[in-house]
This record gives sequence, C-alpha cells and structure tokens, in this order.
Amino acid sequence: MTEFTGIPIAALDFYEDLEADNSKSFWTAHKGVYDDSVRAPMVALLAELESEFGAGKVFRPYRDVRFSKDKTPYKTHQGGFVQTRNGVGFYVQIDASGLFVAGGFYADTPAQLTRFRDAVDDDRSGRQLERIVKKVEAAGYEIGGNKLKTRPRGVAEDHPRLELMRHKSLTASKVYLSPDWIETARVAEEVRAAWRDMRPLVDWLTATVGEPE
Repeated sequence: MTEFTGIPIAALDFYEDLEADNSKSFWTAHKGVYDDSVRAPMVALLAELESEFGAGKVFRPYRDVRFSKDKTPYKTHQGGFVQTRNGVGFYVQIDASGLFVAGGFYADTPAQLTRFRDAVDDDRSGRQLERIVKKVEAAGYEIGGNKLKTRPRGVAEDHPRLELMRHKSLTASKVYLSPDWIETARVAEEVRAAWRDMRPLVDWLTATVGEPE
C-alpha cells in the first residue's frame, strides 16, 4: 500500500478544469492525473485512517444521470466514506476548493427515519443528542442535513427538540479551503481530528438508526 503523503495541488487543478469541461474527451485525456493525483491519494488516506475508523470506500467518479436533467458524466469531486451503518459514517472529499470532511446520517429509509425520530422524541436519548450536537457545533462544525420545512406529522409545535425532529438526515461538516498543508501528510491528521470530534454524533446515529428494513 502506498504511503499517504498529502493531496497534490494537481488534484484541485484537475477538478477546476473538469468543472469547465465535463466531457468524455477531457476525462480520457486527463485520466492519468485522476488516477495518480486524486484516486491514489484518497485510497492511501483511507488506508491511513483504517486502523481507527474502519475500512473506507472510494466512490466512483461517474455520475448517475438516469433521472437527472444534468447529463454531465463526471462528478466534480472525489469522495471517500467509512460506513458504520447503511447511510451512516465518516466522509472525506477532495474538490477544486480543497478538502471537505463530514460525518453523520446521510440517507434514510422509512424505518431508519422512524427510529431516528423515536430516539429524538425520547427524553433521555433526545437530550443526549442535543448535547452532542451543541458540542460538535461549538467545536466549529456546521450542522446540516435534509430537513422538513414545517414539522413531522403528529409532532407538537412546542416539542422541545422540534428542530432535530425536522431532520431527515443529520450531518456535521467542515470545509478546508485550499489549506497550506493540503500537499502534506498533515491532511490525515486533520481528517483524523475532525472525525474524532464527530465520533459521538456518528456513534449515536449508528446505535439509533439501525439497518434498513
């Protein structure tokens, strides 16, 4: 396994150029750059973090355009994911702007969403999640996820955790805009530190949402 030494600036340049020319001809002409400067460092990064967080998956670079009006064929970012449950885990991404790190509950099935909301509704587990979210947010992470504009059916307007009940997914994330350490092994330590900060949230979600029905 290749040792992780950083993300080459060529990776960011590659995605900046791909945003301008998202075509098969561009991809074919620059696939070597993708393989060497994007995919290989991502594989090495996930391998570096595996002993603490588990085995990671490198996402395919091709977009699923079957049901999309946007028919551009390639993703303008490279993601890596360590799954703790279906749709739950730790995420890292390279794109033209730099590095993106996140963790949480990314996708839901009806059963998973029901279990999530039942746990938020419960005073003990719901208050625990509130404390976790506040601590993660105070550490400098953005709390996000898909949310209902109003409230779930049957949930009272004065529910003490209404904002959390509105979530259909729940994530914490941070963007590192072209940091001066992007080309160094420090990337692994920054991602490791961020994932450690997010771990209480990921652990709560892992224990709560379960597997799809």
